[in-house]
Amino acid sequence: MTKTTQNLVDTLLEAHVKHEMAALKGAKLQKFLDQEVDELLNHADRITLNRLTSVDQIMGVIRRIVVDMELDAGIPELAAEMANEVMKAQVQSDTTLGEILSREQASEFIDEALELRNQRERIITEIMAHPVYQELVSNVVYHGLINYLYEDNLIARSVPGVGSMMKFGKKMANKAVPGLDETFERRIKAWLSESLPGLLARSEQFLHKAFSDDELRDSVMAAWVSLEGQTIDQLQDGLGEVELQAFVVLGYEFWLNFRKTGYFDGCAQAVVDHLFVKYGDRPVMELLQDVGVTRQVIVTEVEALALPIIDVLREEGYLEALVRRRLGSFYRSAAAKKLLADS
Repeated sequence: MTKTTQNLVDTLLEAHVKHEMAALKGAKLQKFLDQEVDELLNHADRITLNRLTSVDQIMGVIRRIVVDMELDAGIPELAAEMANEVMKAQVQSDTTLGEILSREQASEFIDEALELRNQRERIITEIMAHPVYQELVSNVVYHGLINYLYEDNLIARSVPGVGSMMKFGKKMANKAVPGLDETFERRIKAWLSESLPGLLARSEQFLHKAFSDDELRDSVMAAWVSLEGQTIDQLQDGLGEVELQAFVVLGYEFWLNFRKTGYFDGCAQAVVDHLFVKYGDRPVMELLQDVGVTRQVIVTEVEALALPIIDVLREEGYLEALVRRRLGSFYRSAAAKKLLADS
């Protein structure tokens, strides 16, 4: 290649770089991006989701990025710091619960929750069958009965001194017949053991009636009315930084384990499969429109984020270096040099 040809290559490269750099700022860049958004959306009106990607490709991304990617140990620490800053922010003291969730929205949530009647009844039944609850009922009935017999029955309350006499008589009887108190206790507890199934059944029937839709709704809404005027800062009273950090760490550790379970993988697979069943053979634009992504949304975000970032990259010299790398390989190619040498 002659020196003249090399000079021409260098001159063309510089002119081309200058042209591209001029197009990557101001009104020219804005016009270019607007035009490219329109071009891409025109293609999105014709190209189907199946043509762009597949179920296996999307699941591959999820498994690589969400499931398998190693997360740095600094993440939970940073998350805890951010959570603490959020909890200490002035907005916590300036905002009430009612400003975040209106009374109408709370009412709608309650109405939807009340539709889960079968689940509610099942929870009550399971609580009734739990040994801890059965022991609680047994102890409450036992101590209530003993208290009534010796202190709070009608005779003891109506006739002065009878309650004291009954206690005195109990003590004297125990002295006269050692073990009488224990025998009495065993008999009561034996009776309770036999009566417990019936007591629990009646308790369950009572709770089903007491937890009717109207009763629950009125109770929950009454609680809501008492809370909606409190600030978020008041509601989180007692939750210190240490406790908050512990919860953040626990949540992070749960996520690390949960994301690797077959359950998570199965849920992700079901979502992706359904997405492709519904949109796989339809133009991508239909999917974008259904999730609210319009041309105006894209253009607005490009102007808000992309343009300032491009300006910074141009000021740092990255854009020009990038353009030179892309164009330089062509102008240094044998094909370009031959074309220029033959011209």
